[in-house]
Amino acid sequence: MNIITQEQTDLFKSFLDSHKNFIITGHKDPDGDCVSSSIGVSYILKYFQKPFLIVNSGPFKRVEIKEFESQFVSEIPFMSKTDRDETGLIIVDCSELSRLGEIGDAQGLDTFIIDHHKTSAAFENAVSIIDPSSPATSCLIQMLYENLVGSLSKQAADILFFGLCTDTGFFRFLREDSASVFELTARLVKAGANPNKMYDKITGGKPYSTRKLLGTALSHAERYCSGKLVIAYETMDETKKFGQEGRDSDMLYQALLSCDGVEAAVFVRQETEHSCTAGFRSRDNIDVSVIASHFGGGGHKNASGMSCDGKLENLIPEIIKEFSKVLK
Repeated sequence: MNIITQEQTDLFKSFLDSHKNFIITGHKDPDGDCVSSSIGVSYILKYFQKPFLIVNSGPFKRVEIKEFESQFVSEIPFMSKTDRDETGLIIVDCSELSRLGEIGDAQGLDTFIIDHHKTSAAFENAVSIIDPSSPATSCLIQMLYENLVGSLSKQAADILFFGLCTDTGFFRFLREDSASVFELTARLVKAGANPNKMYDKITGGKPYSTRKLLGTALSHAERYCSGKLVIAYETMDETKKFGQEGRDSDMLYQALLSCDGVEAAVFVRQETEHSCTAGFRSRDNIDVSVIASHFGGGGHKNASGMSCDGKLENLIPEIIKEFSKVLK
């Protein structure tokens, strides 16, 4: 992971100095890192006594982020031209306006992007810190906080540790080049973040129905590409039966990738009559972000996602076709 430079810190501070008010936002259907990074930025703004709103279109479906929903509003309020000229938009954990969802009029606002996704690219006129070597956007926020504010408060350490743990699968996704990440982590723990309690917070409290849904998804799983690819899915009827609250795809991916010979796992969900979402996970050298980008999605080398129009029965063969090009 790269360490944020003084030049990058000064760039962000200059953006803060040049605006009176701020909108903080991140991708729709937020995960722990998006929530963590949004709130982490708000702590920096509080330190500099800058007014802000944290905006996210939701939904806040994941159990572990529910408690933070009250800190967010769902859309940008109406602003006069003068207000818009004085307002800076800070986007975290994504870089495309289209991924923000229905949050109101974000077009034309001076924008600063902080992200770690490999497929990210700042749009025209946006200033950015984009570092795919960082395992979580919250790591980038932590470094900016330490550079601009100083020592971490327990409150800041807790929320930033939350984002780091959720995006790294509680460090399961890190490799041998992650020493600097653990140095950041050590400072979070020194400031009061509790690994034991955080693990329970992230992994516990799931509705019983989600365990039933997990079993249903596993029953649909099939192997392709000489057994190297596993695809599972969830129908609309199954979603209706078991509900959306607390769905736990991570445990499904763990189960599928733990199978002997499996190098990639895909979970496809029929969200509406005419649209699907899909998550991609892989081992080692299989870059699923390339496959996700083929369908208009993106993410990381070993963890990506997408959404598109279509039906399960048509989308799954297309996914198999793309994976057959890389799983030989």
